[in-house]
Amino acid sequence: MALWMEKGSEPRTETEIADLDAIAALKQSAAIELKENGNEYVKMGKKHYSDAIDCYTRAINQKVLSDSENSVLFANRAHVNLLLGNYRRALTDAKEAINLCPTNIKALYRAVKASLSLNLLSEAKQYCEKGLQQSPENEELRKLARQIDLRKSDCERHESQISKAVAAAEGIVSAIEDRNLKIGKASFQELTGSKKPILDEDNILHWPVVLLYAEVMTSDIIEDFCETDMFSAHLDMISSDILPNMFSESCPPLPWDKEKSYSRDAVELYYEVGSGVGLSRKEILRYLLEGTAGSHIERFGDDEKHADDSLNHGNSTGRSPKWVQVNEKSTLYSILKEPDIVIPGIPVFFIVSRSSRFYKDFRTGKWAPPWLHD
Repeated sequence: MALWMEKGSEPRTETEIADLDAIAALKQSAAIELKENGNEYVKMGKKHYSDAIDCYTRAINQKVLSDSENSVLFANRAHVNLLLGNYRRALTDAKEAINLCPTNIKALYRAVKASLSLNLLSEAKQYCEKGLQQSPENEELRKLARQIDLRKSDCERHESQISKAVAAAEGIVSAIEDRNLKIGKASFQELTGSKKPILDEDNILHWPVVLLYAEVMTSDIIEDFCETDMFSAHLDMISSDILPNMFSESCPPLPWDKEKSYSRDAVELYYEVGSGVGLSRKEILRYLLEGTAGSHIERFGDDEKHADDSLNHGNSTGRSPKWVQVNEKSTLYSILKEPDIVIPGIPVFFIVSRSSRFYKDFRTGKWAPPWLHD
């Protein structure tokens, strides 16, 4: 009997041929019934989608239907996988349906939908164009074509923003390296937010600079301190919002300056040395890209030595902080290039008044920033 024939052997008698034809007819009937059952399950809603997929799969596995009929089964299964959010499986099924029948418009439509959901825009566009060749007036495909073009435009714009952000960051890092500056872990970001240095067209760095009143740890920020500017120029700007009581006798003192010590001629600027560790080029790039379109990219390699983050904030040796006074006639760059400075993200300078009782403690190293006590 044909049922018991060895695999690969050919039927020899009319009975065997008849048996095989009967078996094929039964399998074909079963496949068609499974397809119809699958369609019914789809109509019954999401709870029955897995049953629909099972029916379509069993129908395909009968291996008795024509290519065009199997193409419909794969396209149907792609449809259910789309409904379930199984976009990769949906795309695989849609591709198989297209291979079996390149004119299957539903398969092409579902290939577009799945590709678009996976953000495979080139594939989505390819399948959409093939579908529109088959059905130029298909409004659903035309709508998808517009979505693809819009998505591609958005991606291109985003890629352009990333490229610009990376180019700007790399330019700043190169400028920092050319100047032999050392950048450490960013401090005071609660004050400075996303402020970063910028490099202008003349290859000059402009820094946001934090000024800290050491006595009370309040702060002001100079938004744009050109590296070629002298400190005195910024301190003397009457129109500036920085240190308002320092420019005129008519200005009221700062609320905490009970002794009225912080006058323009009494203040001094200092920077801290002997603390912090310089970051690697990769880490500086990551810092500069924070808050930009390029903040999530991974393209800088992993072969650079990383600084120990635990050493980047504050004095790691336990020594008293060392303060160096800033000559107001110095430029910002002439100070930042000093070999013992590690810039904590952006430059930070401490303001004290030599008329204040606090001044002696500061100068003798009896005072330290709060983070050194943590």
